Amino acid sequence: MLNLYSMTGVITGDIINSRRLKEPKVWMDALKNALSYLSSDTKYWEIYRGDSFQIELKDYDSCFTAALYLKACVKTIKGLDVRLAIGIGNKTFDGNDVTESNGEAFVFSGETLESLKKEKQNLRIKTTNSSIDKELNLYFKLALITMDNWSVNSAEIVKLSIENPMALQSELGKRIGINQNSVSNRQKRAHLYEILELDELFRHKVSLL
Repeated sequence: MLNLYSMTGVITGDIINSRRLKEPKVWMDALKNALSYLSSDTKYWEIYRGDSFQIELKDYDSCFTAALYLKACVKTIKGLDVRLAIGIGNKTFDGNDVTESNGEAFVFSGETLESLKKEKQNLRIKTTNSSIDKELNLYFKLALITMDNWSVNSAEIVKLSIENPMALQSELGKRIGINQNSVSNRQKRAHLYEILELDELFRHKVSLL
């Protein structure tokens, strides 16, 4: 039985520059695959209004990893990016699909996406603790200096590294036809390890909520 009022995480997002591509199926397939990877149950994610989407993550400490993954997947397509709003809070209504559900996490995420559009920023979090929000959002701003400028190759290696966290660089290289040194260089250019350190900090901070 679902325990309503339990904490959950919600990411609401939209694709930036989606209308510039003549073939929307290219990014739509990439987005669907990314959301399916994060949750195999389609009840917990939905794409709506063309290029907007929402996903609920009960393991809310994984929200930053999920945001990284979504951004990497979208940025493997040249010219595209994604705006992401993380909300962490309670869930008071369990709908038939994610857009029918409600609670703090859903409200926080939806409201935050609207503020991101106005301020032209691509990642922000809102939780029940404003001091944690302030700290994490400063870290996000700094991380976005790198993440917003990922090349297609950088995005591809971030995506692959998240999907295969235990794989050696040589194994990752075999998957995409490059050598171990090239994998290492791409991970460094993406600042992958620094961003994964931020993920550890994120998990610690939200565990205090």
